[in-house]
Amino acid sequence: MSRLHPRRSVRPIRPRLSLDILTGKDVQAIHEAALRVLSETGVRFPSDRALGILADAGCEVDHGRQVARIPPDVAMAAIGRAPRRFALGARDPADTLDLDGEHCYLSTDGCGIEVYDLETGERRRSTRDDVYRSAVVADYLDAIAFYWGPTVSAQDVPPSTRPLHELEAAFLGTSKHVQPETILSAPVARWCVEMALAEVGTTAELRRRPIFSVMQCAVDPLGQDGGSLEASLVAAAHGIPTGFMPMPMSCATAPATVAGNLVVTTVDALAPLILIQLAHPGAPVFFAAAPTVMDLRTGGYTGGSPEDYLLGGAFNQICRFYGLPLSMGAMATGAKRPDWQAALDNSFSTLLPVLTGTAMLTGAGMLNGSKILSYQQLVMDSEIYSVVAKVAEGIRVDAETLAVETIQRVGPEGNYLAQPHTLRHLGDIWRPTVVDRSPYEAWEQGGGRGAYDVAADLARDILAGHRPREVEPAVRREWQRILAAAGRELEATG
Repeated sequence: MSRLHPRRSVRPIRPRLSLDILTGKDVQAIHEAALRVLSETGVRFPSDRALGILADAGCEVDHGRQVARIPPDVAMAAIGRAPRRFALGARDPADTLDLDGEHCYLSTDGCGIEVYDLETGERRRSTRDDVYRSAVVADYLDAIAFYWGPTVSAQDVPPSTRPLHELEAAFLGTSKHVQPETILSAPVARWCVEMALAEVGTTAELRRRPIFSVMQCAVDPLGQDGGSLEASLVAAAHGIPTGFMPMPMSCATAPATVAGNLVVTTVDALAPLILIQLAHPGAPVFFAAAPTVMDLRTGGYTGGSPEDYLLGGAFNQICRFYGLPLSMGAMATGAKRPDWQAALDNSFSTLLPVLTGTAMLTGAGMLNGSKILSYQQLVMDSEIYSVVAKVAEGIRVDAETLAVETIQRVGPEGNYLAQPHTLRHLGDIWRPTVVDRSPYEAWEQGGGRGAYDVAADLARDILAGHRPREVEPAVRREWQRILAAAGRELEATG
């Protein structure tokens, strides 16, 4: 049997420390600028259904350009209908997450196209089995609260049904909540709903315990994807949480200034939320964002610039202004290997969103700007998150923690190790999983291994020894039926 300890419950962060990047006046100014852009410039909605919903609500619609201008009163009324608190369900009800405005949950990243093979170390194209294996590792790690992505694309299955295969592989690999970003059409969304219903049983139970949610990407600047809009409308009709992730890049799809980028981010997050609330008032919707800046040397994605940290923290304040949960892209370093740069990027990009109260962080386990999965990086990112969690707890000061009676009992030149107070609080001390703090000689005698080597061993142990919560055989048979039926329909419609 492996050396694994039993799977532990998810370990969310409940920050006591807080940090504000913007003043209240700053947030108000960005809000007003966003409303002005929504009403005067408008947003592109390339979907006849979406444009019809917006037109019926009193928006000015240019069907030729597929642009809708949303009046401020319509926007604010729709925002007000969105629930401020809701749950992300899971196959195992014990893994349900409460988006209560107080906790922060970490997920994997997606949708990479390559993997550093855990055995050979070689970079290769990702497969369906990698979706499953990454979900198994995420299922075991207590820092990972839900599975996002899929972490990598299942490139060995037909593109028409790839999102369904990926969802099935994720469900098989973890009992935690699954949040795909590959459900990009209404037909695919309907089949995904059928898969979830096969597991939970009834539409009422799916509304109560949505075991998956839908993440989409905006088409920055000031645009949405038609298929994604229609897929999210299907999800919202069944009470499945939906969110859209703008990823504006300053100097390319957003102004060069951080404040200007925040305006584009806010508009591109608000626009689909407004649409969903107009169509299905009260449907659970969350904000999402991964704003960044252009690398001025290459023109590409930076994946860890100081501006990224400021943008993430500031947009979370904007989401708090609207009273809605935020899913923020974090980690996802631009480093090509799990190295010093990856640790630097992922530490800062995690700390700032946590201290500003982000509900969901996505990004663990990926390199090269979310393109390459590394199992070692997934384990090490979980360690980074545990450090951030400890820092975010702050310092509790009360009669118990002041320990005056214990200090008096020990007195001058005493020792605290055997004191009952010490034994009560040993569990409060952060302990590493992969970080090495042993004496040099002991480290050398142990082979001089670093965090990367320890993380690789742990990932291998998880894959060899951890068994996720099983899916009932009848459900698996139903999923196979759904995949076959979906394949026939989706391939026929092209």
